[in-house]
Amino acid sequence: MPLTIAVEKLIAWNDDTAQKFHDFVHINPVVFSLPSDIRSEGTVAGTLQHIVYLELRFANLIAGFPKKPLEEIPKDSIDAIHETHRHATTIMRQLLSDPTFDWSQQMVFEVPNLGPINATRESFLIHLLMHSIRHYAQLAAVIRQAGYPPTWRMDYLFSEAQAM
Repeated sequence: MPLTIAVEKLIAWNDDTAQKFHDFVHINPVVFSLPSDIRSEGTVAGTLQHIVYLELRFANLIAGFPKKPLEEIPKDSIDAIHETHRHATTIMRQLLSDPTFDWSQQMVFEVPNLGPINATRESFLIHLLMHSIRHYAQLAAVIRQAGYPPTWRMDYLFSEAQAM
């Protein structure tokens, strides 16, 4: 039998990572304003905004909801950023709970500086999750180099593995 990956596990890993960054910034608020060169966002807050903006943008695309402009995605507090993440995650989980939802449907997405691309809803969902995790890993390096090492293991294995 071929191996398939449960997307809910990837959503849970991404959600757990987002929660841990949220909690970490609450404990270390200076991290929020640290410089970040990830995607030229300028600060850790800007990078976090970028992560959740893309989560919401792709969740809305997959669901057929209108695009929300970046300017409407708050980045003034870690709580506001985390609320956007929670909203996107709710949309994803609602779509996954619908057994009639067609994940193979092709969709068009306009990529800045590239133009339109065509992919399945499933591909957009996997991209959304991997995009977030990739940027969280980059952020971990940024904040660690600034003297604020994350206090948790971020690899997927540690989201499920049990110590013996």
